[in-house]
Amino acid sequence: MNQVVKKKNPVYSFSKEHEPVCQVKAGERLTIETYDCFEDQITSDETKMSHIDWNRINPATGPLYVQDAQPGDTLAVTIHQIDIHDHGILATGPNLGAMGDRLKELTFKRLRIQNGKALFNENLHIPLHKMIGVMGVAPEGEAVPCGSPGNHGGNLDTKLITEGATIYFPVFHEGALFGLGDMHGAMGDGEVGGSGIEVGGKADLTIDVIKDKHIQHPVVVNQEGVSVLVSADTLDEATKTAVATMADLLLPHLDMDLSELTMLMSAIGQAQVSQVVNPIVTARFSMPKWILEQYQIKLF
Repeated sequence: MNQVVKKKNPVYSFSKEHEPVCQVKAGERLTIETYDCFEDQITSDETKMSHIDWNRINPATGPLYVQDAQPGDTLAVTIHQIDIHDHGILATGPNLGAMGDRLKELTFKRLRIQNGKALFNENLHIPLHKMIGVMGVAPEGEAVPCGSPGNHGGNLDTKLITEGATIYFPVFHEGALFGLGDMHGAMGDGEVGGSGIEVGGKADLTIDVIKDKHIQHPVVVNQEGVSVLVSADTLDEATKTAVATMADLLLPHLDMDLSELTMLMSAIGQAQVSQVVNPIVTARFSMPKWILEQYQIKLF
């Protein structure tokens, strides 16, 4: 039976200073419970947004100490299954997302979830796309709030972080100090309103360690291909760095020079937006799986 990590006593930042809530063995399969991004404070349609404790936003369950993980290694997290609660929250308002300059008050919408859909209204039933917004390890330097992304992971808000995907993180500290939270029932690229369909739930994962393999930024591998996730002050900077990181990742495995690889990436690669609502933004660059298969590339 999987070890279950309960959601009690969450953390609100990723930090090398946090005491681990438990230890897990490399290669161990486990289940991690999470609150929603409001720490389950919105309990009904009558909840007042003025009553929300904004110091308890984006809680992460953890950190978990992963045995054998050392600085310079890579942590591999494979998501087998995500189970979510039967309701979710959409919220938006001033200073949130792309429309925050036009919105006058903070509002939320509580949605029932049933039969694989979130009921937006009588006519609109949104198909679920369950994913995890916050996932990462302790950063190399100072603590980073769970609401911010970086090369350690954190609030990446990338819809590729879902069932069947493996996410790779650089390890900066002994034990990695892994945590996750901020699940969504569905979220569009950009998360332009400031939230996806925010849900609590649990994730069935395997956490493994790849020794002596260092990466610069988080990487996602799934059935579609491989994606590099980069967070920066601007989308231009994040996109440019994601493209360059992908080139560095693939070049050692291919019989082509940088110019030819750049042409290939321009022909078949995808530069995409993950989120534009956190303190810094996240972009990704993706290459299709058939390229990896054609060259029999094993990146990790």
